[in-house]
Amino acid sequence: MSIHLSQGFLAYCCAVAAVLGAVFGSFLNCTAWRIARGEPFWKGRSRCPACGHTLEPPDLVPVLSWLVLRGRCRHCGTRIPVRYLLVELFFAAVTVACLLRCDLTMLCLRNWVFLCCLFCLSLVDLENYTIPDGCLLTALGAWVLTLPWMGMSWGELGIHVLSGLGFGGGILMLSLAVDALLHKDSMGGGDIKLFAVMGLYLGPVSSLFAVMLSCVFGLLFALLRRLSGEEGEQIPFGPSIAAATALMLLWGEILEHWYLGLLHL
Repeated sequence: MSIHLSQGFLAYCCAVAAVLGAVFGSFLNCTAWRIARGEPFWKGRSRCPACGHTLEPPDLVPVLSWLVLRGRCRHCGTRIPVRYLLVELFFAAVTVACLLRCDLTMLCLRNWVFLCCLFCLSLVDLENYTIPDGCLLTALGAWVLTLPWMGMSWGELGIHVLSGLGFGGGILMLSLAVDALLHKDSMGGGDIKLFAVMGLYLGPVSSLFAVMLSCVFGLLFALLRRLSGEEGEQIPFGPSIAAATALMLLWGEILEHWYLGLLHL
């Protein structure tokens, strides 16, 4: 079944996807918050970080609760960061984009799970400069479990596996060389593993574009941090890799044709 059966069905599917995305955006935000603080994300009810009060259904409706409560805790009145609202709206848009690009297919489900993982690990990396293995293993599991529905030949399967090994191993070798030259760590192990999963999903050509994009995003992110006055030598690279991977996952062919067109290739 396709979402393009009719305009009404398309609108309905997009609305459902937006609601689902907002709900999972809220869930992933909470999950990332707990992972960053070493708390189990699968148990325990949500609570206000300021007063510790257990949140109830009126406090947990994505987007609407923040708007109705005017960005404040219903119990203690502490201001709730606008990040919560923006995260829910952003992931709602990401989910709709995934649906529009992939239709109602197993590919859509696989890519959406990967986008969930990319989003969650980015939030954690921004908090404590680590990329949780659980996100990478979940993405790897989604790729493996959906293989029977992907229609890949053995040759294509081999290319993607080699791409994952090649980009993961290549970045590792480059990182070790830079470490030896600078006498300090240049890249975390989580970033290297993320590059490997990226190569597995995207294949060699799109992964190469994603690596270049991630470097551009990383430089822009570092510049923004400096302009905003944030200090510290460490710069989380995971969000830049994740953003580049998500762009190539959803619009890779379009971006490749555009770039090659600039070069008249």
